Amino acid sequence: MPEEIIELKGHIIDSLILSKVLDTIMEMGGDFEILEFEVGKRKTDPSYAKILVKADDPDHLSEIITELRKYGAVPVESDEVRVEPAPADGVCPRGFYTTTNHPTFVKFDGEWIEVENIEMDCAIVIYPEEKRAVAKPIREVKKGELVVVGDRGVKVKPPERPRGRTGIFGFMESDVSPEKPTPTLIRQIAEELEEHRKNGKIVVVVGPAVIHAGARDHLAWMIRNGYVDVLFAGNAVAVHDVEASLFGTSLGVDLETGEPVKGGHSHHLYAINEIRRVGGLKQAVEKGILKDGIMYECIVNDVPYVLAGSIRDDGPIPDVITDVMEAQKEMRRHLRGATLVLMLATMLHSIATGNLLPSWVKTICVDINPAVVTKLMDRGTAQALGIVSDVGVFLPELVKELKKIRNDGE
Repeated sequence: MPEEIIELKGHIIDSLILSKVLDTIMEMGGDFEILEFEVGKRKTDPSYAKILVKADDPDHLSEIITELRKYGAVPVESDEVRVEPAPADGVCPRGFYTTTNHPTFVKFDGEWIEVENIEMDCAIVIYPEEKRAVAKPIREVKKGELVVVGDRGVKVKPPERPRGRTGIFGFMESDVSPEKPTPTLIRQIAEELEEHRKNGKIVVVVGPAVIHAGARDHLAWMIRNGYVDVLFAGNAVAVHDVEASLFGTSLGVDLETGEPVKGGHSHHLYAINEIRRVGGLKQAVEKGILKDGIMYECIVNDVPYVLAGSIRDDGPIPDVITDVMEAQKEMRRHLRGATLVLMLATMLHSIATGNLLPSWVKTICVDINPAVVTKLMDRGTAQALGIVSDVGVFLPELVKELKKIRNDGE
């Protein structure tokens, strides 16, 4: 029988990686023999396994090894990565390797090189002179660039369950349930935000429900006090934020009384028109037209924002990037170095952002609909902590906890 020896290193027992590898071999009709097995005895000690994998024929064995790579398995006799030149701009060679969002390494010129800017569903481009490997979306690959083909010489490091307490970000076990102890989670999230405010980069992804639900001022407070380093949203967030500032309504509903306002259905269009009249949000702030709210705080506190357009948009306001690929490019740029992402009541923007994130970035998704969190995780953002809650309740409680941490009575 064709056979190959693979290695596994790390917290392979705690993280269930070893059992997944053995299950996969058997489910795919292969056989195995454990040649070496060492168990780490201290919290910081990795475990190690050397496994002989067997199959009926070389093709069958290759299929099994390909599947095992997802769990960090690497053949002991690992070959160099195979590359082919891209045939045209925005086109990869057939059979090119497609990335996961986990840390990835390629063996090139006898060395394992970590792939830069890793995210899911990209190609890997090798720059031989610099000994660099970079994950790039297909459309950004240039003709003649060396693209990794197949999975030979590729090593993936899946998330490991650290030994000891994991806090709110438990290893791959963020089940979606409205029965989670939300007050406790909110307090822990506040502590995480405070830590990342001091030592990280916080990206907040927002949907218009934040404004409709009356949490606009609380998000504005977070921006003003340094808990938002970058804001991602769509046209609707900016529009209804401006509407609230100019008319005290959101979708024509009075934010104080919750009652529809006569003629209020036109307010969001009037808000768009006013911003377009002066040339943009920054100009509206400079002219004293926009005096409070989410976008106002972003502008006066130099917090960058990306407003990504949609085919449903009214207007849109001038700040919206209507080319979705350009918007994605800007989002990708601003996500570099992100350490925590907070997603608030927006399914499409949350999934879009999740698709651009490495798996080690702490991610929190808050939505009243459990299906939103489930879809986000099903599409690859398995590291997300899902909280089923009305954002209009969640944000005020979060700000209350943040103020306690700061001893801030504001």
